[in-house]
Amino acid sequence: MDDRLYFRQLLSGRDFATDDLIAQQMVNFAYLIGDNETKEAVIVDPAYDVAGLISILEADGMTLTGVLGTHYHADHIGGNMMGYRINGITDLVERVDVPVHVQAPETEFVTKTTGLSTDQLVGHQSGDRVRVGQVEIELIHTPGHTPGSQCFLVEDHLVSGDTLFLDGCGRTDLPGGDAEELYHSLTTRLAKVPDDAVLFPGHLYSPQPSRSMGETRSLNVVYKPKSVEQWLMMFGQ
Repeated sequence: MDDRLYFRQLLSGRDFATDDLIAQQMVNFAYLIGDNETKEAVIVDPAYDVAGLISILEADGMTLTGVLGTHYHADHIGGNMMGYRINGITDLVERVDVPVHVQAPETEFVTKTTGLSTDQLVGHQSGDRVRVGQVEIELIHTPGHTPGSQCFLVEDHLVSGDTLFLDGCGRTDLPGGDAEELYHSLTTRLAKVPDDAVLFPGHLYSPQPSRSMGETRSLNVVYKPKSVEQWLMMFGQ
């Protein structure tokens, strides 16, 4: 399947939304995932410039068939943030009528942030798979940063949103955040991801854009605590 997998990591403010000062400051990643043979693809976390993202995808000869949202925050899927309206999935589905895949606990937050109705969203459970051509993307529910945060495992790639960065992890002091849940997401729910898988985060918060999960587990301070009690002492808000 490696030859079939279409996978691109795109940085806001550099690869798309190049004139958007907020995008440049937030350094979000968006991802294109698809099947090189059927030419179908999805966009993970389209924000700031959905037209630009679709243009990149179409320039590669791909057709957009869906959207995957890691979580409801506007810098990932669009909506209102600090008085600023960010272009996102609402604008995308107006251009291309495709399903938007989120975790079921996140649907109410996505509707409030973006204005989409619940019938425009597909609410999933952890372990569900979204098929793009013959490429399967496993959805892993990883609450903690938000109630319905999810990561995407496709072959040896883990797209983690704000659940896990190369260095550090997502905040838990925002609405819906839960430090203990995030501990269990990192240590239990993501335990199935092998060390040789490559972590692709939601932001460029480190010099490198990606790193193996083995290196991340060895080097990232969030994996130093050996119990939930130690975790909460270090990272609980």
